[in-house]
Amino acid sequence: MRISLRLLTFLLVFSAIFVTLTPASAQVYSGHPKLIVVVVIDQFRGDYLNRDRDQFKGRGFRLFMDQGAWFTDCYYDYANTKTGPGHATIGTGSYTDGHGIDSNEWWDAARSFTQKVGVVEDERYQLVDVPASVIPANQPNAPSDAAKFLVGASPLNLRASTLGDELRLATQGRARVYGISLKDRASILPAGQSANAAYFIEPSTGQFTTSTYYMEHLPEWAAAFNASGRRQQAAKEANAPEDTNKFYNLVGRSPAANRYELAFAKALITGEKLGANGVTDELIVSLSPNDIQGHAYGPDSDSQQQMILALDRDLDNFFTWLDKNVGLNNVWLALTGDHGIAPMTVEAAKLGIHAATLNLRKLYEALNTELNKRHSPGQNLNYLLPGPELPYITLDKRVYEKLGIDEQKAEDEVADLLPALVAAQDVNAPPVINGKSVAVQPAQQRLAPGPRVDYTYTRVQMATGQLPPTERGRLIGHSYMSHGNWFVMVELDAYQYDAFGSTPSTTHTTSWNYDRHVPLAFYGEPFKVGEYHNLVAPVDMAVTLASLAGVNKPSAAVGRVLTEAIMPGAFRPASAAASSAKQ
Repeated sequence: MRISLRLLTFLLVFSAIFVTLTPASAQVYSGHPKLIVVVVIDQFRGDYLNRDRDQFKGRGFRLFMDQGAWFTDCYYDYANTKTGPGHATIGTGSYTDGHGIDSNEWWDAARSFTQKVGVVEDERYQLVDVPASVIPANQPNAPSDAAKFLVGASPLNLRASTLGDELRLATQGRARVYGISLKDRASILPAGQSANAAYFIEPSTGQFTTSTYYMEHLPEWAAAFNASGRRQQAAKEANAPEDTNKFYNLVGRSPAANRYELAFAKALITGEKLGANGVTDELIVSLSPNDIQGHAYGPDSDSQQQMILALDRDLDNFFTWLDKNVGLNNVWLALTGDHGIAPMTVEAAKLGIHAATLNLRKLYEALNTELNKRHSPGQNLNYLLPGPELPYITLDKRVYEKLGIDEQKAEDEVADLLPALVAAQDVNAPPVINGKSVAVQPAQQRLAPGPRVDYTYTRVQMATGQLPPTERGRLIGHSYMSHGNWFVMVELDAYQYDAFGSTPSTTHTTSWNYDRHVPLAFYGEPFKVGEYHNLVAPVDMAVTLASLAGVNKPSAAVGRVLTEAIMPGAFRPASAAASSAKQ
């Protein structure tokens, strides 16, 4: 049979078009992958994976390190390294100046001058199906006849979209997106504004709950999980009373709490049928116990290493379960942390590092005393809002405004006072005579170091871009957000931080590398197996996953697509994705 030249040309053109429109790689529109799972480990420094590498077994961390794309040098590009900002950055691919989250709680001039506001706290909602025994008579400032409830939570303060939001938008809401954590902020912020739900625990009982922002009551599968005895099992594994009313404090700092979260993740995947909706779903699992324990014992303790090795086994179990129930060939996995951590000062100081702690309560008292001397002699006005926590010192602008002192003058004065007042806590500092430091009596052994200020920047300087054209200046600029108050951002020297009390502990709040270093790794069909040592950032995760899924990158995202870790041919034209979505 002869085929005319015109028909042959038509068939060749049609075939070319058909090939172009046929899905050549994973795309959210056609349900490939079926599920994206992002694992965030709270307070997990980037060097942990390499440090404990030889002790990892099975398909836990080694799934990423041996069979995935593992970036060893991933650093946050901002200075306010805390849980809230970190989780917002992971989800949105942007920093504080893009997503609006600068801390875990803050003084919000539009909402309260009597107490700080939690990063996801939202008085317009309430928590769902929490035990009646933990509900107070009423909330602060509520009328006496107010209904009994616990204040709810929402992504109210999140000012940018997340990867999950873009998946939902691209599929007209068919994609299902969820967040899980012990902490409300760690489940809500990375999931985004349009998530189907974010689940977290009621701290005293450990029961999983959510907010009426998402739903009126827990779904049957979640209620069944709470009633299953799994909570009591976690308490038993943590050697805590099974009927404890301090679940977060007693169980939350143990490996048992990681297993508890991952068990809930399995129940959610099963209950919501994630990966079986015809489009790409997303689940963000933020594992909190590493942070709760890490503050108390530090990154180099035996207990912290045991926590990491136990988590390796638990991830192996979880990924094996995923493989059996969804199929790892249908899943993309991503791994990162929300911030790093400093070593215990006493341990670093033993090695000769200028590590020290600052008594922030005493600093506030000294600063307030000096401000009263200057502006209100004989009085005891409170120029600073209470609840100090670095890196921000918040001024009470109401006091200054009554005295006729403007913001720039007030902030500049505090910034100028801070270095000397901090240095005054160094009991071993050499005395100053005629403007020169003099050692009166030589020490016969190494003296304990004292705290020192590395920099201060005022809100006015940050808002107007009066920052140095340096690496540090960029980090500070990425950390800016205003809540209507006046403040000074302050950072101590490296390996120094504000102490929580007399008990040794450690923390994270700075731009120093140990606070910014976290892991970044991927596993799945489009990723090129390898260990990568080029400098990357957590903002690259959402952008890379969005590009591979064929959706818009989140609204304020500044990360880049990690093309060096993507298999050839993993991309396909956006027009093809759009056309296949219409089929």
